[in-house]
Amino acid sequence: MMQRIDLRGGLPARAELLRLMPRATGDVSHAVDAARELVEAVRTTGAAALHDQAERFDGGAPEHVRVPQAEIDAAVAGLTPELRTALDEAIRRVRAASAAQVPAGSVTTLADGAEVHQRWQPMRRVGLYVPGGKAVYPSSVVMNVVPAQVAGVGSIALVSPPQRDHGGTVHPTILAAAGLLGVDEVYAMGGAGAIGALAHGVPEIGLEPVDLVTGPGNNYVAAAKRLVRGVVGIDAEAGATEILVIADDSADAGYVAADLVSQAEHDEQAGSVLVTTSAAFADAVEAAIPSRVAALGTAARLQTALDGPQSAIVLVDSLADAAAVSNAYGPEHLEIQTADDDAVLADIDAAGAVFVGPSTPVSLGDYLAGSNHVLPTGGQARFGSGLSASTFLRPQQVIRYSPEALHQVSTHIVALATEEQLPGHAAAVTERTSR
Repeated sequence: MMQRIDLRGGLPARAELLRLMPRATGDVSHAVDAARELVEAVRTTGAAALHDQAERFDGGAPEHVRVPQAEIDAAVAGLTPELRTALDEAIRRVRAASAAQVPAGSVTTLADGAEVHQRWQPMRRVGLYVPGGKAVYPSSVVMNVVPAQVAGVGSIALVSPPQRDHGGTVHPTILAAAGLLGVDEVYAMGGAGAIGALAHGVPEIGLEPVDLVTGPGNNYVAAAKRLVRGVVGIDAEAGATEILVIADDSADAGYVAADLVSQAEHDEQAGSVLVTTSAAFADAVEAAIPSRVAALGTAARLQTALDGPQSAIVLVDSLADAAAVSNAYGPEHLEIQTADDDAVLADIDAAGAVFVGPSTPVSLGDYLAGSNHVLPTGGQARFGSGLSASTFLRPQQVIRYSPEALHQVSTHIVALATEEQLPGHAAAVTERTSR
């Protein structure tokens, strides 16, 4: 049984509402100490640490940490026609949607000869993490690589854990997705150590440090990203996945139950939350869940996630209250299935991605919607955003002033520099305008 949180009769103050929201108990902070040890080992001993960590955590070290091109080519050749077609279509759609995320440059003219140019420069080199623990995620290859390519990143390194069932190398479907995208720098490494390797580099295997690390992973991966932030950039500290569904009694209880179950199968820590105005609808959804769980091979994992403190059914008085609850929660994935979806959407300000209407399940966004599925978790949607082409771009201001334009503002600069007791700043201007 999923826990119930009854907020009918008026929502509490925001601080109390944040406290009441269901969350996973195993957050990133609990993994920091262990991750620090693994990252530091890779920084100081390089390939030896990667070998040791693969033996400890992945069931054996790979013969080659960097995957040979021949293995990538063989993986592409081994794809079934159905899977290749699906990957090609996913790549096409994500590429098209990502292209719309590249900001246009601009020029602001403040006076004759006084211009500020805004340009967006791609990162030189990025490292992309593709998880490989409980499942295989070729879709994550697509979601990480395509926006980086669209942004114009010239050098991409992809890492994914070595798989015991595949001879200690990266899962062939991951390799195939990389091959379809033209990525030839792939490493069989996983967990916190892989993040450390991307941040610090490993000369023995030819791995040059990157400037940005992106991609989802478990709490140890997220903790490692926290630790290397500042050495490199990161997209976010992605934790366990989550879904929040806003629904009223006009929704299909079977659809909602299926969607709650779909996210719960990712991980025992995954969160599934229903916010509804109808207790009868809540009962109908809860009654529809057991048969759907029992039909899946991931039933044990599902049940743990649905019964956990991170999952709940929340009862509210109105759809406006439902939106307020969702905004406080800041879900990674938000579904809206109501009699007036657009009105609810207008009240939403914090969500990684929003799926509107009964024909738009989160599964669509995981694979073929064209949107990106690397999204902020753990409430980070209240201040962060999902992976996009702009993640791989740096805004830069380029300033161009003529002598006349500088002269026009020189007295203002001198006045401000004098007030701040920075005479050298003033002198750098008067040196030019006094000649």
